[in-house]
Amino acid sequence: MSHTAIMLIAGLALLIGLRILIRDKARATWAFLVLWLIISVGNLLVGVLSAGYGWGEEAIVWLLVFGAPAALALIAARIGTPRP
Repeated sequence: MSHTAIMLIAGLALLIGLRILIRDKARATWAFLVLWLIISVGNLLVGVLSAGYGWGEEAIVWLLVFGAPAALALIAARIGTPRP
């Protein structure tokens, strides 16, 4: 399994865990976004500084690694939210 797939699964697991632990959807979503941003930027830095990948190729992968779980979190927060 590729490292990118592992990171995507980790992001989904973090999202599910926070949604279970924090009852307020909005608070759980923002907590996830902040934590996932920190984790994914750390992953990007490890890829560039330790693994030897270039900034450009790591930035593209980072967009997927951060963006897909973040988009899912935002969509999940909107589902079932009552409209005023």
